[in-house]
Amino acid sequence: MTDTVLAPRTGADNIPDSRGADFFAADPDLGALLKLHLGDAHYAALEPQLRALGARVSGELDELAACADKHPPQLEHRTRRGESLQRIDKHPAYVALERVAFGELGLASLSHQPEPAAPLVKYALTFLFVQAEFGLCCPVSMTDSLTRTLRRFGDPELVARYLPMLASRDPDELFQGAMFMTEQAAGSDVARIATRAARETDADGNAVWRLYGDKWFCSNADADLAMVLARPDGTPAGIKGLALFLLPKTLPDGTRNRYRIVRLKDKLGTRSMASGEITLEGAQAYLIGEVGRGFHQMADMINMSRLSNGVRAAGLMRRAMNEALHIVAHREAFGRRLIDMPLMQRQLMKMLLPTEAARSFFMQIALLLPKADAGDEAAARCVRILTPLIKFRACRDARRVTGDAMEVRGGIGYIEEWSDARLLRDAHLGSIWEGTSNIVALDVARAAQREQALDALRTFLGDKLGAAPLPDASRAALRRVFARACDALMQVAEAGDDALVRQASSALYYASAAILMACEGVQLAPDYRRLALAHLILRYKLLPADPLAVVPHANDAAVFDALLHDRPVSLDAALGLLPEGAQ
Repeated sequence: MTDTVLAPRTGADNIPDSRGADFFAADPDLGALLKLHLGDAHYAALEPQLRALGARVSGELDELAACADKHPPQLEHRTRRGESLQRIDKHPAYVALERVAFGELGLASLSHQPEPAAPLVKYALTFLFVQAEFGLCCPVSMTDSLTRTLRRFGDPELVARYLPMLASRDPDELFQGAMFMTEQAAGSDVARIATRAARETDADGNAVWRLYGDKWFCSNADADLAMVLARPDGTPAGIKGLALFLLPKTLPDGTRNRYRIVRLKDKLGTRSMASGEITLEGAQAYLIGEVGRGFHQMADMINMSRLSNGVRAAGLMRRAMNEALHIVAHREAFGRRLIDMPLMQRQLMKMLLPTEAARSFFMQIALLLPKADAGDEAAARCVRILTPLIKFRACRDARRVTGDAMEVRGGIGYIEEWSDARLLRDAHLGSIWEGTSNIVALDVARAAQREQALDALRTFLGDKLGAAPLPDASRAALRRVFARACDALMQVAEAGDDALVRQASSALYYASAAILMACEGVQLAPDYRRLALAHLILRYKLLPADPLAVVPHANDAAVFDALLHDRPVSLDAALGLLPEGAQ
């Protein structure tokens, strides 16, 4: 018998790896908030699915996402005999992810079932899924949004024809959706769209619409159906001359429609998903709604895509936080765990605040959506301004949070073998697609001034503040800061001061998020973690600070430690974070 020889510890033991971790269990606030907003019974029915998904995100699904990222789709123009093919070959890893997102989870169909699921259910599942795979969530979102727009504005015959496939969870029957809007000369200036729509006669003598032109950036380029903005012949210039069309890839007789995928884009991120350039060569399409109302009808699809961008940004930030927290809890340096080092705790808190703000924001929009769709005008106005707010601010925050998480991992975070680089690349998408930050911030101002959305939000969040059992000091501080943020945005909007619209929009976003988090915090009592986070948002995101003043906050260390270790925070500790200038 020989003595057992223990293997010496190596440097690899100090490189924490989250592969196989349970990302649902690692994020207890997700379950607590969903239970709060959905109710005990609804949450109990959903929880097993959330737990199963959370266990797959950092393992099986993350491996598939990493593989699909390294093997982007390929466009095949022709067969070996020279026949037109126009086929996009997707890597098997991406196809497997499609089967999970569209089939198992039904992320594109949950809102379109005979008994639709609550929007919050769909977005909660998306929030978890996107922590593994970001690129596929674009086709999922566009399929869901296209179906919504078609049902709202499409001819009943078109809805009856295509809805069963769009809402299917069978991968062999499913129709995926897309949105073809961007043109080289137009960009964000949609009024300059030049794609033509001509009324022509087909071989059977029937009047049909045909589209001619080039679309410059078409994600999910081989989608079965796409919504397309075009300008019918004879209509006026500008937005009033646009119409919305449904473009099928395959015509009813089984032939391929007359448009070509010219090439696929070589993108920084979302490499797993095919984005391309498309030339319309007399492609047959179906008019949706009224000529001249095209942009207004497509705006509904764009807004749902913007909301999805916000949800995805929140998910990316949470994945980044999961990675960072796993690293600091399991890595040692200078004789201490990283999570116990004060400077690291401050860096993590700077990441945690925007992460949690985005989560509260998308959950609130999801709760308002059913009311808005049911005809509640006040709820619709709140959704109208909250949606571009989350698209603007959360997507920009995701770029910083994912970058900071890479730094927490250190040098290997810059290596493509780990998730950090993919998260960072993907995070930059949100601030560009469906409107750049400037365009979306201007839309916030437009909603505030022209559509009375800010007045609705003032009332809604004011009522929340009044009803919640908040400490008097918290309520007063939140009310004062929120009023100032609303006044600042309205002042900028009325003056047409575009240069300040981003600053004003950021202030309104964080003031609104602080109220939402504070109200959640007192509802989750006796754990006042989210009230503490709301107070920290006031301090670090909204109230003035002297960059030359080095003022220690005695209460911070203990509360930061509790927040980062998922321990409860007392009411007194949360109140101790309230800035003096806010009271």
